[in-house]
Amino acid sequence: MEFQHLHPYYEMMILLAPNATHLIEGTPYNIHMGDIVLLAPSVMHKSVYYKGEPSKRIIIDFMYELHNPDTAEAYEKILSPFNNELPIFRFSLEDRQKLISILNSLFVFSKEHQYYGNPADEFYIHTKFQEFLYTLYDLKDKNLYTNDQSYSSIEQKMYEISSYIHNHFSEDISLNSLSDQFFVSPSYLSREFKQVTGFNLSNYIQLTRIKNAQYRLVSSNEKISVISEECGFASFSQFNRIFNKVAGTSPRQYRQTAITNNK
Repeated sequence: MEFQHLHPYYEMMILLAPNATHLIEGTPYNIHMGDIVLLAPSVMHKSVYYKGEPSKRIIIDFMYELHNPDTAEAYEKILSPFNNELPIFRFSLEDRQKLISILNSLFVFSKEHQYYGNPADEFYIHTKFQEFLYTLYDLKDKNLYTNDQSYSSIEQKMYEISSYIHNHFSEDISLNSLSDQFFVSPSYLSREFKQVTGFNLSNYIQLTRIKNAQYRLVSSNEKISVISEECGFASFSQFNRIFNKVAGTSPRQYRQTAITNNK
């Protein structure tokens, strides 16, 4: 089973399939056709599609780097929906068509102007995308999304625990500490967590730590030993061993490969 992932750029997903579940930092959200999921950099997530349903979606990834301080406040505003506590949006048909119309004009223009070397073409694309982001920002208070969960009490408890892991992975957490925290026996927690999430609980903790470490390795110049400690590993040797097992390479080589590929 695929684990959740994260990346150093903004991501926007528009669901085209009838239904899906989107996991954000271990918490499941049921989404329907036309819903928009906004993901800020470093947010761990993944989509889960129901059996027999197509995994259709539109994904737009983009980076934002501050080049002009004069526009910093404006960008902070129009990107603020990505930092909502619940960054999923559902709009009326009329409002949704406003957004889709802008995207359609972008796609048509991109298809007709396949070479982006022309500064005027690039200017149009950037300006149109800014219009899309502003329109989304302008509509944010008209969000109709509600998370219509239909989970059993056991599933809700396990997802509560997975969300806790994502928020506390840097701390000393284990099967025993979590069983005490959530008032369940270790054997029950181990069995039900695997049943609900598909992952052994200890592996889930370590994968969450490794994914966050991978992000920091490629997005910062922090010392690897600092990343190891702040991602919750008991020792640097433990970090190296688990990182090699998960990523198939050492943390140092992982960082170096990322630097080489980005040149």
